[in-house]
Amino acid sequence: MQETHITLAHGNGGRFMRELIEEVFAASLQNPELDIHADAASIPLPPGEVLFTTDGFTVQPLEFPGGNIGSLAIHGTCNDLAVSGATPLYLSLNAFIEEGTEVELLRRIVVAMAAAAAEIGVKIVAGDTKVLNRGEGGGVYLATTGVGVREKGPRLSMANIQPGDKLLVSGSVGNHGISVMLAREAFGMRGDLQSDAASVLPFTQALLELPGLRFMRDPTRGGLATVAHEIARHRGLRIRLDQQAIPLRDPVIAVCEMLGYDPLYLACEGRVVAVVAEDQAEAALAAWQALPGGEEAAIIGDTEAGDGLVTLRTELGGERILEELEDDPLPRIC
Repeated sequence: MQETHITLAHGNGGRFMRELIEEVFAASLQNPELDIHADAASIPLPPGEVLFTTDGFTVQPLEFPGGNIGSLAIHGTCNDLAVSGATPLYLSLNAFIEEGTEVELLRRIVVAMAAAAAEIGVKIVAGDTKVLNRGEGGGVYLATTGVGVREKGPRLSMANIQPGDKLLVSGSVGNHGISVMLAREAFGMRGDLQSDAASVLPFTQALLELPGLRFMRDPTRGGLATVAHEIARHRGLRIRLDQQAIPLRDPVIAVCEMLGYDPLYLACEGRVVAVVAEDQAEAALAAWQALPGGEEAAIIGDTEAGDGLVTLRTELGGERILEELEDDPLPRIC
């Protein structure tokens, strides 16, 4: 296509829209199973329980260290399936594109989607595009739907969690939130920290054979503390997190101390929180630390019968209550 920026004509169903779909989306995704002339996709599924999820992405800026909204959409949707014990297989994609968006920026986003999907082994088989009037969107919004299959076996659920279970995290937390904030050049700050946005499928699959695996969740909006609150509220247990055990990188600590953020509430986009029976926590940790990117995995807390609170054992030996998140510390983060 010759145009350098998206116009309203790219959403009118005519030649411009056809060129956008053919030359940006279909050409970049390079998926022979994506039939851009069909109204529905046929998706053969292997035996097992079919899992279905949907998600939306409005991150600003659209590109940030370690990824962009395209790769983030693929990883985020597939990660929701992975932490539920499924293997992601198929995705649909809806793109809402603001008039005036650079075509090359859009192309980079779609190329990043294709690369992330290929790495995971998931196929984008259906989609749609809409063009918004200038000023009605943030450049590009994406909405995705994912389908995966879980082999028959114990269902992962918060209902499985028992007093004495251990909480683990697969890597350092807060990286995505801080990297996106720095990419906005907020407060005049810059840094070289990269988002943790990535597939968590290797980490979830590494634990599926453990009979003591209770539950997994990816700590996106609201971060690690919000996952802990969900568990505590649902099960009526007290969750005790250990501040010294939680992996945090120095740039995250520095920025949070300067600006008053708590890294435990910041979004992660390539991490897993797992709850495992106490006698299998070390085996789970060893499995994660043996994986590429799992070197920072840690056992970070435990559960006990109690009052539905989440507390943090501090470096000084004290304990404080972690309140449930109310304000949004970093909007438009995913």
